[in-house]
Amino acid sequence: MSWIAIGSIDDIPARGARCVVTPQGRIAVFRTAEDGFFAIDDHCPHKNGPLAQGIVHGNAVTCPLHGWVISLETGEAQGADDGAVRTYALKVEDGRLYISSDAIARRAA
Repeated sequence: MSWIAIGSIDDIPARGARCVVTPQGRIAVFRTAEDGFFAIDDHCPHKNGPLAQGIVHGNAVTCPLHGWVISLETGEAQGADDGAVRTYALKVEDGRLYISSDAIARRAA
């Protein structure tokens, strides 16, 4: 598997997010309060709300538009809501974040 550097872990505040723009769309990269890092599509499966602008709690994000809760681990909507977004493999090495180039290539397919 090959990896693409996307920045420093310090670029993302605890319980915050930043976006990576790809030719296929935006990927939101989240940092939890416990320094977990996750990458998912930056659109809610409900009405395409910008998940990177949502509230991060535990390993989930709440969409700022209609309050859907999305798991950062699985990309699946929680509770009674139904839907999912794609997740992407990340790794942290020497304080730098890397996203799987394979994951981005699969997104285009």
